[in-house]
Amino acid sequence: MADISINFAGIKSPNPFWLASGPPSNTGYQVMKAFDCGWGGAVWKTMGIPTVNVSSRYGVVNYRKIRMVGLNNIELISDRRLTDNLKEIEEVKKYFPDRAVVASIMVQTRQEWHRIVKDVENAGADGIELNFSCPHGMSERGMGSSVGQEPKLVELLTGWVMEVAKIPVIVKLTPNISDITEPAQAAKRGGANAIALINTIQSIVGVDIDNFVPYPLVGSMSTNGGYSGPAIKPIALNMVKNCALDKDVALPISGIGGIETWRDSVEFMLLGAGSVQICTAVMHYGFGIIKRLILGLEDYLDEKGFESVNEIVGKALPNVTNWENLNLNYKVTAKIDKTKCTGCKLCYTACEDGAYQAIALPENPGDKYPIILEENCVGCNLCSLVCPVDKCIIMERKDDNNVVESWKERSEAGNVPSSFDDKLAGGFSHPVPDPLKALKSGEK
Repeated sequence: MADISINFAGIKSPNPFWLASGPPSNTGYQVMKAFDCGWGGAVWKTMGIPTVNVSSRYGVVNYRKIRMVGLNNIELISDRRLTDNLKEIEEVKKYFPDRAVVASIMVQTRQEWHRIVKDVENAGADGIELNFSCPHGMSERGMGSSVGQEPKLVELLTGWVMEVAKIPVIVKLTPNISDITEPAQAAKRGGANAIALINTIQSIVGVDIDNFVPYPLVGSMSTNGGYSGPAIKPIALNMVKNCALDKDVALPISGIGGIETWRDSVEFMLLGAGSVQICTAVMHYGFGIIKRLILGLEDYLDEKGFESVNEIVGKALPNVTNWENLNLNYKVTAKIDKTKCTGCKLCYTACEDGAYQAIALPENPGDKYPIILEENCVGCNLCSLVCPVDKCIIMERKDDNNVVESWKERSEAGNVPSSFDDKLAGGFSHPVPDPLKALKSGEK
């Protein structure tokens, strides 16, 4: 069986699954319970000068019958005394010495940073995570994302911490920025041992249309909060990839953002994450999900022939490139498996109204199967994505795989459109219905 233990920037844990800093890691009781279930590590809910939180705190985005596709929170850092948190960290490490306990911290002055670093080290923490990423409340006080959005501050405050830190330091980055590699590079210059990304995305998830107040309601008012959950996973994956590919960052990455299953975790690892942190999924389903995470990862590694989890970290990065380097001659078209088709015609509607009119309805009323018009099909994948039956529509490769040509290569050869009506345009030869046919079909 593959070895799933990790050594992340000097922080060891029996598996790469850590609780992210948040409500599930608010107390020693919760962290002990998580470790007893099998979690490899926990990033303690951010500690600092205790705050006062509001009620209510959470809002959600539900999609049809799926609850909590996205979660919005306006909760701040720990409202518990530092001494209580430190005592519980010490207690947790006494019972679980092999698990990673990372102390998330957030303060303001250099003196406060020095003191709290020493305090969490003395309590037995294995590492420190600097919260430069909270997008609400704390940022209004000059902390959180107000630091993470300013690379000079990231470098400065990281440097303050590194003046006294004797254990690994992770800088947690905010996604609320145009280029996440800039603060990542700043963390590197400040001496950080690793980075973690992403924290929550600044958001408002909805509005009470009867009382005209955004969610979550705090009396008759509300504010923007931080968005998490499965909905942010694509954004997180892209930012992890950006930092992993940046040669000026070159730091271990702890991946965070919408992770719910072992597959999600593997995707983060393939794009460069050496550990993964999970919060919203635990808030939704509880600590017990760790069993499926571990079993799924172990089975995947064994099936693929990997001996350790470290072997998959960054394995997908060589296959990531800029758009200009993609093969313009690669060609796929849709194919419908009639043995699986239910005749719902959703593929036709999607392609007809939302894509390239490459699917037709059968002329014979007794035939329920839509027809692919290959000469119109651009291989966009939309039909296969909207089809409710798995693998009913597949994309078949049609090019000969011998001629590879990118936009960059065509540009260098002067073989790209250069005027508004240039015949080199990609859609120049694509069949397009007469606009008047739309009116006739509407009249029917």
